[in-house]
Amino acid sequence: MTASEKQDLLRKLPAIDSLLAGELVAPMLADHPRSVVVRCLREAVDVVRGRVLGGTATTCLVDEIISIAGCKLASLSRPSIRRAINATGVILHTGLGRAVWPREVMRGVGADLEGYVTLAIDFETGARSERYLRVEHILTELTGAEAAAVVNNNAAATLLALSAMAGGKEAIVSRGQLIEIGGSFRLPDVMSQSGAKLVEVGTTNRTHLKDYRSAITDQTAIIMRVHPSNYRIMGFTSQPGLDELVALAHEHNMPLLDDLGAGALVNLEDLPTPLPHEPTVQESIAAGADVVLFSADKLIGASQGGVIVGRKRYIEAIRNHPLYRALRPDKMCLMVLERTLHLFRDPKRLLREHPLYSMLTATPEALEQRANELSAAISAKLPHVQPRVRKAVGYTGSGSLPMEQLPTFVVAIAPTTISAGELARRLRLDDACVFTRIEGGCVLMDVRTLFDGDSPVIAQALARVLA
Repeated sequence: MTASEKQDLLRKLPAIDSLLAGELVAPMLADHPRSVVVRCLREAVDVVRGRVLGGTATTCLVDEIISIAGCKLASLSRPSIRRAINATGVILHTGLGRAVWPREVMRGVGADLEGYVTLAIDFETGARSERYLRVEHILTELTGAEAAAVVNNNAAATLLALSAMAGGKEAIVSRGQLIEIGGSFRLPDVMSQSGAKLVEVGTTNRTHLKDYRSAITDQTAIIMRVHPSNYRIMGFTSQPGLDELVALAHEHNMPLLDDLGAGALVNLEDLPTPLPHEPTVQESIAAGADVVLFSADKLIGASQGGVIVGRKRYIEAIRNHPLYRALRPDKMCLMVLERTLHLFRDPKRLLREHPLYSMLTATPEALEQRANELSAAISAKLPHVQPRVRKAVGYTGSGSLPMEQLPTFVVAIAPTTISAGELARRLRLDDACVFTRIEGGCVLMDVRTLFDGDSPVIAQALARVLA
């Protein structure tokens, strides 16, 4: 394209007002605010102007502008947080919202949210009450604790508990438990923000009870144990048992704060497909821990939240702290949490209805059958593609059971005309929003994290992106 031809096309670029008056833009104005349509048209004109200058524009400038503007409007109108297909094999995928909520929980919450809800009101008197009461009864029932509170995540629970229990004083923690989790959350930093003074004892791999004992002073407020739920220190290691730490803390009239991280409410060793033991909240309470902290959206598989359970006098002090109101959860969090906790009353129902536990306990036979069904769906839609079913491993994710590999089956596709990375990118950008993983030049689709009905949707997505 010559310079003269480019100048001719630039002069033909339509004004925004003329585009707005045209028939092609009328449907956009009918469905979208005028200001948004104007913004998209301006951006589209800028794109086409760049194409003209680059010599890549068509001669149908108006059609090109309308097409680009339409795509931009569709993108702006579509929610950025929407349904995705998780074929990564990571069950608690932080980027994909961690736990999938049980279907019956969602149905109940959705129906109730169509009107007002009894978030913080006393049924008997009609007066305002505290929202934590909506979940305290079932948390104490399941854990054996005297009282409970809920905040918006476990990092908040840690900050709040330290502020209320050790603000301005010392908190003793083993060096092997100074954790860092995703998002650069570091325990020493949180402790500093809480006003508590960190006292490190022992070494990275070995800490003894005598280390804790020798660190206690008249300024010590608590002994804190932190369960390394997202890592393991192996080999020549040693840590005092929780019962020993509880006894030492109580000997000096101070509380024991136990941060469990992921927070199991069931013994994972007792599952139909047994998993390594993860300390349960019930075990911590039974051992005498005064306050126990754990996540609501990991091994409970509910909404994002931080749960605090323990002795009533400490929980009341935590709830009366000024930070508590700033960190409290909203109605959606509490509604999902309460309904999910109900499933833990019945182990059989939990395995049957909770996606997290259904995925954790899926049998190799069921996974292989699901992989064969996905492979067949892909082959039927794309005869030229040769999907292969093979064994692989997946993970729980989100810092839960970090050492445990979950045997699984994947469907592997080795694209021939594009790279595996490009195929994975196109699947993510497709309307089906399929997330996969890449290994050895292949796109892998792990069936452990798929739901009924996902296989034909994935096959259709592949057909679109490979067209």
